[in-house]
Amino acid sequence: MLERFILIVTWIILTVLLLLFVPKEKIREANVIFFFKQLLTWILGLVIVEKNLIKYPVRFFKNACKTSFTFEYFAYPSICVFFNLFYPFGESILKQITHYIVYTSGITFFEVILEKHTQLIKYIKWKWYFTWISICITFLLSNLYYRWFFHL
Repeated sequence: MLERFILIVTWIILTVLLLLFVPKEKIREANVIFFFKQLLTWILGLVIVEKNLIKYPVRFFKNACKTSFTFEYFAYPSICVFFNLFYPFGESILKQITHYIVYTSGITFFEVILEKHTQLIKYIKWKWYFTWISICITFLLSNLYYRWFFHL
């Protein structure tokens, strides 16, 4: 089944990327970023699913909750680690805005492809731009928290 394959590959690829590209001296920072983003996406994901805006027909832990454990609990937080660790601090505002646009648009693009071609996610009363806005806001919040927590 294509959907299960995508879920498993997502876990494998992101785990490998985290192991390869998070420097040892940044593991503590990566954990703080990961857990903070997880808090945001898990709560937001549960609210969106319970409000019947999005449905996840194929997912792990089908009987535990209606949201996607893979995306809300692992994929988005993992990507957020890279977003923050490689954020262009001290660079021009254009580079910083471009960083937000690239990461947010990349995730949104991937989600739209999944929504159109798989049973992993189905928009009910949702639009792609809601995803874009919510991801951008959670990236902003995680970046602010990261800066605050580590006094950057």
